[in-house]
Amino acid sequence: MPESNNKYFAAHKEITSVARLSIYSNTLLLVIKLAVGFFLGSISVLSEALHSGIDLLAAVIANYSVRKAGQPADDEHKFGHGKFENVSGTVEAILILIAAIIIIYKASYNLINGTNINNEFIGIGIVIMGISAAVNFYVSRKIMKVAKKAESIALEADAYHLTTDVYTSLGVFVGLVLIRLTGNSIFDPVMAIIVGIIILKASYDLTRRSVSGIMDVKLSDTEEEIIKSIIQDHYSQYAEYHDLRSRMSGAERFVDLHLVVPKNQNVVDAHDFCDHLEKEIKEKIPNLSILIHIEPCKTDCEICRKLDVCEKPDIVR
Repeated sequence: MPESNNKYFAAHKEITSVARLSIYSNTLLLVIKLAVGFFLGSISVLSEALHSGIDLLAAVIANYSVRKAGQPADDEHKFGHGKFENVSGTVEAILILIAAIIIIYKASYNLINGTNINNEFIGIGIVIMGISAAVNFYVSRKIMKVAKKAESIALEADAYHLTTDVYTSLGVFVGLVLIRLTGNSIFDPVMAIIVGIIILKASYDLTRRSVSGIMDVKLSDTEEEIIKSIIQDHYSQYAEYHDLRSRMSGAERFVDLHLVVPKNQNVVDAHDFCDHLEKEIKEKIPNLSILIHIEPCKTDCEICRKLDVCEKPDIVR
């Protein structure tokens, strides 16, 4: 198992645990919202049930992807399985988009043609929406904490879904309260449309984040500056470096660069120096795999003379 992945794999048990928690909570809320929505005849509550159904499917996908991404590299996947999380996030974003379109379409239809609310069940609907918001608030915070710790985009996406559920549940809660106070059912489709718009925004944000990972987006500027700073701290031990490249794959990071050393430097010394650089960089940046390609200096440059390497007669040429 690569050293750079130790942190991710160590947290794997906690990751899968909170992924299952999301499945359990979404299953419970889906069943309750469907029952209340049908009895109440509320498009906003049913849209919340659909939202929870999509979240449940997303949670199942996230649970699978974090398990798959947590597997070490194998013969077919030499760079590990980190991109499973990015693929999972993209699929989840598409599901959210479909749910939002269905909700907005149905709510717009009811807004134009009118809707009937069973006032007998409004009180129950208000209570259920309040409970839903509270449950999702707790679960989303717990999942997001683990997602940030493990740098799991699939879990972060799941937590983000549940966070939007908090706001949409509160929106439906307010809409039902207004219907109870005014007797006007128009607030039901209006709140459903607002729920759909919020979900559309969540879909856009998640798509952008997931696709960037699939496209091998580079490390953040801050992380690249850390790498450059560590290399530059040892400027007296090499001639120059160039072609520094970085990319993300789920929670894993990959960096490669070319390091120019004095042309007569002992191979063992150059190798040990690279090992030292890699160790320092990995201590600052988690989940990192780094590859340093050594090149010989082609001229008797000032840095080589400063190191007094080219002048040493005992060096094997």
